[in-house]
Formats: sequence, C-alpha cells, structure tokens
Amino acid sequence: MPAQHGLTYVWRPVPAGRHAFAASALDADPRWPVTSYCGVEAAATELHDRTEHEWVRQGTCMDCWRVLARRRR
Repeated sequence: MPAQHGLTYVWRPVPAGRHAFAASALDADPRWPVTSYCGVEAAATELHDRTEHEWVRQGTCMDCWRVLARRRR
C-alpha cells in the first residue's frame, strides 16, 4: 500500500529507535525480520500499530537519516 501512495521509505519506532525502512517492509511476512537503511533488524510486526508514545519516546536514527539524505542528491 505505501508504494501506491508514492512512498519509497517509512519511519517507524522500533525497540532500537526510530528507523527508516523501505516502504515494501510494511508488506513483509510477519515471521521474518526487516532491515532498516542503517542495518538494524526488527521484526516485521514491529512496523505496525505503533503508539504516539512510542513515536515520541524513540529518537530518530541519524544513520538512517544520512543514508536517505545522500540518496536525494
């Protein structure tokens, strides 16, 4: 669904911080891990149904941010 809306990546708070993942990770099999742009692995189920508290509590991963910033040049 995200690709249908023109998204190529999404930010999601996971236990290791707020990381960027390829939009296709939202459709990943929940039994498998997905990898963020900086290399952090998270369970695919961690990308869904995040609370506002989780969004606020987790800091943005600057490594993911830098990877995405370089892509746009």
